[in-house]
Amino acid sequence: MKKLRVLVLVHADLVPPESVEGVDLSDAEWKTEYDVVSTLRTLGHEVRPLGVSDELAVIRRAVDEWKPHIAFNLLEEFNGVAIYDQNVVSYLELLRVPYTGCNPRGLMIARDKALAKKILHYHAVPIPEFFTVPPGRTVKRPKELAFPLIVKSISEEASLGISQASIVEDDGKLQERVAFIHQSLGTGALVERYIEGRELYVGVLGNRRLHTLPVWELYLDGLPADAKRIATQRVKWSRKYQKKYGVTSGEAKDLPDGTTETVGRLAKTVYHVLGLSGYARIDFRLDASGQVSLLEANPTPQIAQGEDLADSAAHMGLAYPALIKRILDLGLRWKPAAILSDRIASGSF
Repeated sequence: MKKLRVLVLVHADLVPPESVEGVDLSDAEWKTEYDVVSTLRTLGHEVRPLGVSDELAVIRRAVDEWKPHIAFNLLEEFNGVAIYDQNVVSYLELLRVPYTGCNPRGLMIARDKALAKKILHYHAVPIPEFFTVPPGRTVKRPKELAFPLIVKSISEEASLGISQASIVEDDGKLQERVAFIHQSLGTGALVERYIEGRELYVGVLGNRRLHTLPVWELYLDGLPADAKRIATQRVKWSRKYQKKYGVTSGEAKDLPDGTTETVGRLAKTVYHVLGLSGYARIDFRLDASGQVSLLEANPTPQIAQGEDLADSAAHMGLAYPALIKRILDLGLRWKPAAILSDRIASGSF
């Protein structure tokens, strides 16, 4: 690959320092940004990190002045709103700047978890039964949807708002948890049937032609005996909590016959149906009977070294620099108008 000018879009408070001497990278909030920037430089590219907060003008100025070949997009929100990241990508398309990661249409659909589930149900992807409660509305639980249930934000990612209290066993607790989501996160609530079982992740790379990474599992066996095995906010992000309870992830072992093939096929189906591009992580739940159910599609998964996507890629021989190069290549090859037209014509959406 020729030397490229790569504009790395990061949140304004996550611009990585030039030197990390004396810094414990494992605890750095900007670890992902540093890993990507330093790896791109190791690959021989000219790299400029750009902090983005609440205005697009900084992107326009950087594009006009520096003429980047591609933007490496690490934004997961804009102006503090998770679902606004799609607008940044739309802006890059209007500027005709190639970018890495998911396209705006895929982001829009995947971010609305209820809409995504409805679309996937139409395409026969197994999902837990659910209903939604918009902000300001009272809870009206369908009688056929029995407890236990789990209450989540309808649009937030990274397990934001999820704790052991998210699993509810009666209507009183359901009302309380929905109110918590409305008040603390300011989003609608997604209420779905809770599935006791194993948490499986499948990384997917590609635009038209897709490649799945090895099936990965979040190991939660070390949690307290009375705790539900779910990916809470503390499980995902608290290093202290992870160390205390032995929370790790790794290649899924001893899966029932055919499960690896099933989740791989379903991951590709989900990716195509939702119109994702670049890379994503598809999350599943495997119950005791061997039934696989989709939890959600994450079009902006963590890609730091040591995170699930990078580790699963390395497990199949795709080292971190090669993974970043693959993501960069996919961004350069993404042609929004042509590919979206093909998908619409073929009924993929």
